[in-house]
Amino acid sequence: MMKLGLRLWSYIREEASHGRKAPIDPFTRESDRPSASQGVPLGGMGSGSISRGFRGEFAHWQIIPGSCEMSPVMENQFSIFITRGGNKKYSSVLAPGQHDCLKKSSDDGISSWDWKLRGDRSTYHALFPRAWTVYDGEPDPELKVSCRQISPFIPHNYEESSLPTSVFVYTIVNTGKERAKVSLVMTWANSIGGLSHHSGGHVNEPFIGENGVSGVLLHHKTANGNPPVTFAVAACENQNVNVTVLPAFGLSRESSITAREMWGTLIQDGSFDRDNFIASPSRPSSLGDTVCAAVCASTWVEPHGRCTVVFSLAWSSPKVKFKKGNAYYRRYTKFYGTSPRSSINMVQDALMKYKHWEEEIDKWQTPILRDDRLPEWYKITLFNELYFLVAGGTVWIALLSVDPSGE
Repeated sequence: MMKLGLRLWSYIREEASHGRKAPIDPFTRESDRPSASQGVPLGGMGSGSISRGFRGEFAHWQIIPGSCEMSPVMENQFSIFITRGGNKKYSSVLAPGQHDCLKKSSDDGISSWDWKLRGDRSTYHALFPRAWTVYDGEPDPELKVSCRQISPFIPHNYEESSLPTSVFVYTIVNTGKERAKVSLVMTWANSIGGLSHHSGGHVNEPFIGENGVSGVLLHHKTANGNPPVTFAVAACENQNVNVTVLPAFGLSRESSITAREMWGTLIQDGSFDRDNFIASPSRPSSLGDTVCAAVCASTWVEPHGRCTVVFSLAWSSPKVKFKKGNAYYRRYTKFYGTSPRSSINMVQDALMKYKHWEEEIDKWQTPILRDDRLPEWYKITLFNELYFLVAGGTVWIALLSVDPSGE
């Protein structure tokens, strides 16, 4: 056994000297070991993944093959702003509990936001590929907000199951006697975590799509020569919901618009300026800076009424490049092409098709969940352990679109 251990140790060191990670390494403590707190991952199979934890944090970034960034990007949040009768105002980031990392941020950064949720009135449960979070009476005691997270992991559907996109359906119920103006905001940093978070060269730009879909594109320049990534963050406008955007804001005092100023605008107005949609792309971010974007969806909820607000996230990272130089296109490019702007089409389709996705997921899961012959633990485990097909570093390529140059 000792000889076997020495051979394995020598192999691990040799792989490390070439910048590779050995598939089996019993000598190194794993910091990225999967756990229940990671929550349900976003996206379909083989196009990279981001996990969203039970407190709403976006972490466990695996967009670049062979790389996993565990730490959450705390700028990525959903927040709520509520006004009743002109006098009562409530605002909070929808992230329950204490967050130690906020102590490190500047006064003009995200620590200036309202982190008010204690979490004792919030619940989370997951059944892959969906997750549900309920905020019951926080921050407004007369408002119940639920978020349903949906990703296109659908049996026998090998097109949509390859898409790097997810949908967040917010249902707002007003249990009070006053009409309430409610604004839900999704903020997103131009980042995939890790080295490229502050490396500079990142650009944001607003977009207006079809069928009421609008939002912001975030073009991210990755580190170490990895292929770029473009995020699309969007919401769907209709006769009851108004969508506005802030294409770029920063975390330092030198930013043209700071995170503090962004938050103050929403407390005062509950929305952003409509003219932001015609803004030019932002200047490339400087070394050390973080550039973020915000998408706001505002609505009025009548007494004892309800309203639905829907957001979507997609990322376009069409090329997979391995360390030996081989490069391939991901499977989703077969249907959406290789343009960075294909993420716009993906969020549009996600916002138009998520109801059909849920119907197909229900058809798949309901017969098993209602089968009394099966123990409860078996049913839950059967579906939730499928998360590994998304968050396990899987890569699904389009075989006919190999890029032989590696560039």
